[in-house]
Amino acid sequence: MSTAPSPNSRPATPLPVARPTFDQELCGLVLDTAPRLFAVVQVCGDDADGWVAAWGLTDSDGRTHVIGVDGRTRMTLHSPERAVRHFSGRPGITARLIWLSPPEAAIASRTAAA
Repeated sequence: MSTAPSPNSRPATPLPVARPTFDQELCGLVLDTAPRLFAVVQVCGDDADGWVAAWGLTDSDGRTHVIGVDGRTRMTLHSPERAVRHFSGRPGITARLIWLSPPEAAIASRTAAA
């Protein structure tokens, strides 16, 4: 069995390695440092009814910022679990954390500030 070169062959030219653009690097930085987003939901009774009471985000160092959906409650706490304690205060009402999935993509926008 002979392996003759194909008449259509030409030497392979390596493609240049594409360097990420500055915007792509910035998007990667954003994804690497993005805070985790969660909701504090309140539940009435034995899972009979529930609603979002607050939204929060937590930094990599654990510091947590929470804003009630009514806009009147704003807290900076040491952990998301402390927000659960705050929103569990009424009889018959419990609170839970619902974590949103970490972001998988970021898009750079060139919109100028007004």
